[in-house]
Amino acid sequence: MKIRFSVVLKSKVPLEQMDLAQTRLVMQKRPLDRGVVETRNVVARAFVFALLLCLSSVHGWAQQNDQQQMRGLDEQVQEIKSDVLSIAAELSQLEEKLLYPSGTQVAIFIALAKGDQMRLDAVRIQIDGQLVSHHIYSFKELEALRKGGVQRIYVGNVTTGDHKLEVLVDGKLEGGADFSRTERFTFRKEVKPKMVELTLAGSGNTPIALGEF
Repeated sequence: MKIRFSVVLKSKVPLEQMDLAQTRLVMQKRPLDRGVVETRNVVARAFVFALLLCLSSVHGWAQQNDQQQMRGLDEQVQEIKSDVLSIAAELSQLEEKLLYPSGTQVAIFIALAKGDQMRLDAVRIQIDGQLVSHHIYSFKELEALRKGGVQRIYVGNVTTGDHKLEVLVDGKLEGGADFSRTERFTFRKEVKPKMVELTLAGSGNTPIALGEF
Protein backbone atom coordinates (compact mmCIF):
# COMPACT_ATOMS: atom_id res chain seq x y z
CA MET A 1 0.00 0.00 0.00
CA LYS A 2 1.45 3.27 -1.06
CA ILE A 3 1.05 6.38 1.00
CA ARG A 4 1.30 9.71 -0.76
CA PHE A 5 2.12 12.89 1.03
CA SER A 6 1.10 16.21 -0.38
CA VAL A 7 2.00 19.61 0.91
CA VAL A 8 -0.31 22.48 0.16
CA LEU A 9 1.10 26.04 0.38
CA LYS A 10 -1.48 28.47 1.61
CA SER A 11 0.22 31.46 -0.03
CA LYS A 12 2.76 32.01 -2.69
CA VAL A 13 5.62 34.47 -2.10
CA PRO A 14 7.55 35.81 -5.07
CA LEU A 15 11.25 35.14 -5.12
CA GLU A 16 12.13 38.89 -5.32
CA GLN A 17 10.28 39.63 -2.07
CA MET A 18 11.99 36.75 -0.35
CA ASP A 19 15.41 38.07 -1.39
CA LEU A 20 14.54 41.56 -0.20
CA ALA A 21 13.36 40.27 3.12
CA GLN A 22 16.49 38.23 3.56
CA THR A 23 18.60 41.30 2.75
CA ARG A 24 16.78 43.35 5.37
CA LEU A 25 17.29 40.64 7.94
CA VAL A 26 20.98 40.54 7.15
CA MET A 27 21.27 44.34 7.45
CA GLN A 28 19.39 44.26 10.72
CA LYS A 29 21.62 41.54 12.04
CA ARG A 30 24.83 43.30 10.78
CA PRO A 31 24.61 47.06 11.47
CA LEU A 32 27.21 49.48 10.01
CA ASP A 33 30.43 49.78 11.88
CA ARG A 34 30.46 52.88 14.10
CA GLY A 35 33.87 53.90 12.85
CA VAL A 36 32.63 53.90 9.26
CA VAL A 37 29.71 56.18 10.17
CA GLU A 38 31.95 58.65 11.97
CA THR A 39 34.37 58.66 9.04
CA ARG A 40 31.52 59.45 6.67
CA ASN A 41 30.36 62.29 8.93
CA VAL A 42 33.87 63.77 9.07
CA VAL A 43 34.19 63.58 5.29
CA ALA A 44 30.81 65.28 4.85
CA ARG A 45 31.72 68.07 7.27
CA ALA A 46 35.08 68.58 5.56
CA PHE A 47 33.33 68.82 2.20
CA VAL A 48 30.86 71.42 3.49
CA PHE A 49 33.68 73.42 5.10
CA ALA A 50 35.72 73.34 1.89
CA LEU A 51 32.67 74.47 -0.10
CA LEU A 52 32.03 77.39 2.27
CA LEU A 53 35.72 78.33 2.13
CA CYS A 54 35.63 78.40 -1.67
CA LEU A 55 32.48 80.54 -1.67
CA SER A 56 34.06 82.93 0.82
CA SER A 57 37.21 83.18 -1.29
CA VAL A 58 35.20 83.90 -4.42
CA HIS A 59 33.18 86.58 -2.59
CA GLY A 60 36.36 88.18 -1.20
CA TRP A 61 38.00 88.16 -4.61
CA ALA A 62 34.93 89.82 -6.13
CA GLN A 63 34.97 92.54 -3.45
CA GLN A 64 38.69 93.13 -3.94
CA ASN A 65 38.20 93.34 -7.69
CA ASP A 66 35.36 95.86 -7.22
CA GLN A 67 37.54 97.96 -4.88
CA GLN A 68 40.39 97.98 -7.39
CA GLN A 69 38.00 99.07 -10.13
CA MET A 70 36.63 101.86 -7.90
CA ARG A 71 40.18 103.05 -7.12
CA GLY A 72 40.94 103.05 -10.82
CA LEU A 73 37.82 105.12 -11.54
CA ASP A 74 38.68 107.57 -8.73
CA GLU A 75 42.19 108.04 -10.12
CA GLN A 76 40.78 108.67 -13.60
CA VAL A 77 38.28 111.21 -12.22
CA GLN A 78 41.06 113.03 -10.34
CA GLU A 79 43.20 113.14 -13.49
CA ILE A 80 40.27 114.53 -15.48
CA LYS A 81 39.61 117.19 -12.82
CA SER A 82 43.28 118.18 -12.86
CA ASP A 83 43.24 118.44 -16.65
CA VAL A 84 40.04 120.52 -16.58
CA LEU A 85 41.48 122.92 -13.98
CA SER A 86 44.70 123.26 -15.97
CA ILE A 87 42.77 123.97 -19.17
CA ALA A 88 40.54 126.48 -17.35
CA ALA A 89 43.60 128.31 -15.99
CA GLU A 90 45.17 128.47 -19.46
CA LEU A 91 41.91 129.74 -20.97
CA SER A 92 41.65 132.38 -18.25
CA GLN A 93 45.19 133.59 -18.95
CA LEU A 94 44.51 133.64 -22.69
CA GLU A 95 41.25 135.54 -22.17
CA GLU A 96 43.04 138.04 -19.94
CA LYS A 97 45.73 138.62 -22.57
CA LEU A 98 43.07 139.16 -25.24
CA LEU A 99 40.90 141.44 -23.11
CA TYR A 100 43.73 143.31 -21.40
CA PRO A 101 46.75 143.69 -23.68
CA SER A 102 50.05 144.27 -21.90
CA GLY A 103 50.29 147.80 -23.29
CA THR A 104 47.10 148.97 -21.52
CA GLN A 105 46.67 146.54 -18.61
CA VAL A 106 46.48 147.75 -15.03
CA ALA A 107 45.91 145.50 -12.01
CA ILE A 108 45.13 146.64 -8.45
CA PHE A 109 45.84 144.44 -5.41
CA ILE A 110 44.66 144.67 -1.79
CA ALA A 111 46.70 143.59 1.25
CA LEU A 112 46.42 144.09 5.02
CA ALA A 113 49.31 145.44 7.04
CA LYS A 114 51.16 142.71 8.89
CA GLY A 115 49.61 142.01 12.29
CA ASP A 116 46.70 144.42 11.76
CA GLN A 117 43.43 143.14 13.28
CA MET A 118 41.04 145.50 11.52
CA ARG A 119 37.85 143.84 10.32
CA LEU A 120 37.71 144.80 6.65
CA ASP A 121 34.13 145.08 5.42
CA ALA A 122 34.31 146.67 1.95
CA VAL A 123 36.64 148.40 -0.51
CA ARG A 124 35.60 150.66 -3.39
CA ILE A 125 37.94 151.62 -6.23
CA GLN A 126 37.54 154.48 -8.70
CA ILE A 127 39.85 155.33 -11.61
CA ASP A 128 39.50 158.76 -13.19
CA GLY A 129 36.14 159.25 -11.44
CA GLN A 130 34.64 155.95 -12.65
CA LEU A 131 33.75 153.12 -10.28
CA VAL A 132 35.70 150.05 -11.40
CA SER A 133 35.35 147.74 -8.38
CA HIS A 134 33.33 147.39 -5.17
CA HIS A 135 34.05 144.32 -3.06
CA ILE A 136 32.43 143.15 0.20
CA TYR A 137 34.61 140.74 2.18
CA SER A 138 33.57 137.43 3.66
CA PHE A 139 35.05 135.94 6.82
CA LYS A 140 37.25 133.51 4.84
CA GLU A 141 38.59 136.29 2.63
CA LEU A 142 39.41 138.42 5.67
CA GLU A 143 41.23 135.50 7.33
CA ALA A 144 43.26 134.95 4.14
CA LEU A 145 44.30 138.62 4.07
CA ARG A 146 45.27 138.53 7.76
CA LYS A 147 47.51 135.53 7.02
CA GLY A 148 49.42 137.52 4.40
CA GLY A 149 47.28 136.85 1.35
CA VAL A 150 46.93 139.37 -1.46
CA GLN A 151 43.70 139.94 -3.40
CA ARG A 152 43.54 141.15 -6.99
CA ILE A 153 40.51 143.38 -6.72
CA TYR A 154 40.61 144.84 -10.24
CA VAL A 155 42.19 144.31 -13.66
CA GLY A 156 41.39 146.46 -16.67
CA ASN A 157 42.64 148.70 -19.43
CA VAL A 158 43.83 152.30 -19.18
CA THR A 159 45.67 154.49 -21.61
CA THR A 160 49.28 155.51 -21.10
CA GLY A 161 49.79 158.61 -18.98
CA ASP A 162 48.71 159.83 -15.55
CA HIS A 163 45.53 158.58 -13.86
CA LYS A 164 43.67 159.38 -10.66
CA LEU A 165 42.92 156.58 -8.20
CA GLU A 166 40.38 156.92 -5.38
CA VAL A 167 40.12 154.25 -2.65
CA LEU A 168 37.34 154.02 -0.06
CA VAL A 169 37.73 151.53 2.83
CA ASP A 170 35.04 150.56 5.36
CA GLY A 171 35.49 148.31 8.38
CA LYS A 172 35.77 148.09 12.15
CA LEU A 173 38.79 148.47 14.40
CA GLU A 174 39.86 145.79 16.86
CA GLY A 175 38.04 147.59 19.70
CA GLY A 176 34.77 147.70 17.72
CA ALA A 177 34.86 151.31 16.51
CA ASP A 178 33.82 152.06 12.94
CA PHE A 179 36.60 152.62 10.42
CA SER A 180 36.10 154.55 7.17
CA ARG A 181 38.86 156.16 5.10
CA THR A 182 39.10 157.65 1.63
CA GLU A 183 42.43 158.30 -0.05
CA ARG A 184 43.26 159.71 -3.48
CA PHE A 185 46.41 158.89 -5.43
CA THR A 186 47.93 159.48 -8.83
CA PHE A 187 49.73 156.79 -10.81
CA ARG A 188 51.40 156.82 -14.20
CA LYS A 189 50.78 154.17 -16.83
CA GLU A 190 53.70 153.30 -19.12
CA VAL A 191 53.69 151.09 -22.22
CA LYS A 192 53.80 147.91 -20.14
CA PRO A 193 51.56 146.21 -17.57
CA LYS A 194 50.95 148.27 -14.44
CA MET A 195 50.49 146.79 -10.95
CA VAL A 196 49.30 148.82 -7.98
CA GLU A 197 49.19 147.44 -4.43
CA LEU A 198 47.10 149.06 -1.70
CA THR A 199 48.11 148.14 1.86
CA LEU A 200 45.37 148.78 4.42
CA ALA A 201 45.85 149.35 8.15
CA GLY A 202 43.37 150.25 10.86
CA SER A 203 46.10 151.62 13.11
CA GLY A 204 48.99 153.96 12.45
CA ASN A 205 49.37 157.15 10.48
CA THR A 206 48.96 155.53 7.04
CA PRO A 207 45.60 153.75 6.78
CA ILE A 208 46.00 153.26 3.00
CA ALA A 209 49.48 152.95 1.49
CA LEU A 210 50.13 152.90 -2.27
CA GLY A 211 52.78 150.73 -3.86
CA GLU A 212 53.53 150.65 -7.62
CA PHE A 213 55.24 147.94 -9.68
